[in-house]
Amino acid sequence: MTHLSPGGVVIAGERSGVGKTTVTLALLAALGQRSQRVQSFKVGPDYIDPMFHQRVTGRPCYNLDPILTSEAYLCHSFATHCQDAEFAVVEGVMGLFDGASGRSDVASTAHIAKLLNLPVLLVVDCSRLSRSVLAIIHGYRTLDPQLNLAGVILNRVGSDRHLDLLKTALESIDLPILGTIRRQANITIPHRHLGLVPTAELPQLQKLIDHLAHLGQQSFTWPLLLPLASLPSPTSPSPYPPFPGKVAPADPLPRFPAPTLPYPRIAIAHDQAFSFYYPDNLEFLQSLGAELIFWSPLQAANPPRDVHGFYFGGGFPEMFAAALASNQKLLAQIKTSLQAGYPTYAECGGLMYLAQALVDLEGSEWPMVGVLPTTVKMESRLTLGYRQAEALISSSVLEAGTTVWGHEFHHSQTTKPAPRPLYSLKRYEAAHPHGEEGWALGSIHASYVHLHWGGAFEVAQNFVRACRTFMNARSQG
Repeated sequence: MTHLSPGGVVIAGERSGVGKTTVTLALLAALGQRSQRVQSFKVGPDYIDPMFHQRVTGRPCYNLDPILTSEAYLCHSFATHCQDAEFAVVEGVMGLFDGASGRSDVASTAHIAKLLNLPVLLVVDCSRLSRSVLAIIHGYRTLDPQLNLAGVILNRVGSDRHLDLLKTALESIDLPILGTIRRQANITIPHRHLGLVPTAELPQLQKLIDHLAHLGQQSFTWPLLLPLASLPSPTSPSPYPPFPGKVAPADPLPRFPAPTLPYPRIAIAHDQAFSFYYPDNLEFLQSLGAELIFWSPLQAANPPRDVHGFYFGGGFPEMFAAALASNQKLLAQIKTSLQAGYPTYAECGGLMYLAQALVDLEGSEWPMVGVLPTTVKMESRLTLGYRQAEALISSSVLEAGTTVWGHEFHHSQTTKPAPRPLYSLKRYEAAHPHGEEGWALGSIHASYVHLHWGGAFEVAQNFVRACRTFMNARSQG
């Protein structure tokens, strides 16, 4: 499924750790000084990089993931969110050709670039290279003839002499250098066990963004780069078909009915401890008529009033366990509400918060809400990867037998499994199940598996329906 390119550029790395995110942020920040209509995207199931994108552009960053959603949904999302933008930038994932299985380019940056027919800028870490850079770039350029490798960005260049050596090496191939970034000792984005530290925990972030904008203005070859990143004017006809797009009957896009009264109110936990939400998921809830009430379990004295459901997304509750545990009044109120039947959707960090206790990275145990009869414990082992999840029992948002695609990314484990687990899980391309997990307890749906509802529209519909039913029952009671 290849479409005419509507404009925009993909930033890819020759491998992880080459500075792809820093280069992307520098480009976004520099473009942001030219326009307030810069739209960004992120390949894969990442939550944290999009936070940085949004902080730089002032617009939500949307994930492009054909496994969690579909190729049709991905194309539709890109076209829709570019409609009022002037520039589009897609940040890739891992190395350019690294796909979900490691045996093909499915779900890789190359896959997405070909699907959208976008030019690719390859970021190369030159810190320990001179003439060998030619072999690397030549290999990436020739591996897949269908890929449009439009230029390279030389990152971590050490000196003028180093740059001369790199340029000399690349003279034999007709591929423009679209950016040269020197080694930067004063640009550091802190990391921890699940990647970058989220934006809400970085008080000096604006200073960093300003520095990145200056770096971008000085480092990119703008006469060549601007035409690649530019989108057609909003008055130009879109090269993509209108909604619902070129979609095979077996691969539909959402066709939500018009919202009906009454409109339920859903409490969205959103603070430093809970911040992992795909913007699409929240927008689906709103398109179905739900009013979203954002609140902070870290700061609130009480849960939001007059709500009809709770959504606890992922995040880093283990980093704030002491603060979460200290508010015993709030924990008790949430437990009472959830036991009273409030529809509740909890993913990963949200599941951890609903457990009886959380054992943090230092081994200290902290009481949590306590509606799930298990403790969660941080471990060194990382559980990571795409999952095909089949619902073994019905929950408030999925019927038994339903299969969805999700993603796991966590260091914690439950000490006691659910007596009747919610999901049977398969790894991507695996023939046999590798485990069971998750809780469907009353009106609570809790799992370590993150779902993008662009691939599971029924979750949003069922959740809003459950909240509306609960609201009606309370009003009649």
